[in-house]
Amino acid sequence: MLGFIWFIIMGGIIGWLASMVMNRDAAMGKFWNIVVGIVGSFLGNMIMSLIPGIGGGDLGAWPPSIAGVISALIGAIVLLGVLNLIQRGNVRG
Repeated sequence: MLGFIWFIIMGGIIGWLASMVMNRDAAMGKFWNIVVGIVGSFLGNMIMSLIPGIGGGDLGAWPPSIAGVISALIGAIVLLGVLNLIQRGNVRG
């Protein structure tokens, strides 16, 4: 249960950082930051696990895995970039 709560907290932080990088913080609320962080975590860890020698990490682990945090952030940034393309037809950054 504690891992799940930590996963939600880290998802919010990762989503917030990704929205700051992609200049979408004003357009997103706390709920969407968490959603983007969680979905980005799955996406990033899935992509990183396909690369030999790098692998994904575990965002819900304590202490947090650096590989998990980095792959989650990359996944959240990619997710926001795709959403920007769909919504506006251009990528901000």
